Amino acid sequence: MIRVLVWAQSAITQAGLEAIVDADERFAIVRRPGSRRSLPEEIEADVILLEGGENDPMASRPSAHEQQLPAPPWVVLAEAPGRAEILRMLHSGVRGILVRDAPPHEITAALQATSDGLAVVSPEVLEMLLPPTGGPAEEEELLATESLTARESEVLALLAAGASNKEIGARLHVSEHTVKAHVSTILSKLGAATRAEAVARGYRQGLILI
Repeated sequence: MIRVLVWAQSAITQAGLEAIVDADERFAIVRRPGSRRSLPEEIEADVILLEGGENDPMASRPSAHEQQLPAPPWVVLAEAPGRAEILRMLHSGVRGILVRDAPPHEITAALQATSDGLAVVSPEVLEMLLPPTGGPAEEEELLATESLTARESEVLALLAAGASNKEIGARLHVSEHTVKAHVSTILSKLGAATRAEAVARGYRQGLILI
């Protein structure tokens, strides 16, 4: 029996998702611990089914790159997620991403697959991860889906100046680990594979002042 913790934005949605899970004899519903915006470090479930949104536990976390989501694996129902958001969820430990109106059979299949150690994304989500076909200009527009925070902009500017992680940490009075987390987030938001590519994209998108 696979134990499933359901976490939804409203009581109505919570009841509906729990009914879908409870109707399948492979699963058992477990009680939702903690507050509406936090989870304990240890969760007594085999998989978590989360309706993503402003009030979900992921939204209150400082950064998906700075802190991994607690075990067990997560299946997230997301509404029109962008490429950067999808990548951040995958980096943070989410193992299943479905659209919010996914049918019951897709939800239960994703719960089974992720509990078996697999990763699952719906076709709509997968399409967002595939390279665009309209050339570099379209790719730039697609990837620039979320602006950088003030601190991330500072880090990007220092990257452009050729500063190392240690130098950036000393300049901003933060640890090298924190700098690495900021760099990882910047790469994800800009859709860049390397620091140099992130700087190049930053210049093209006007994120770095010359």
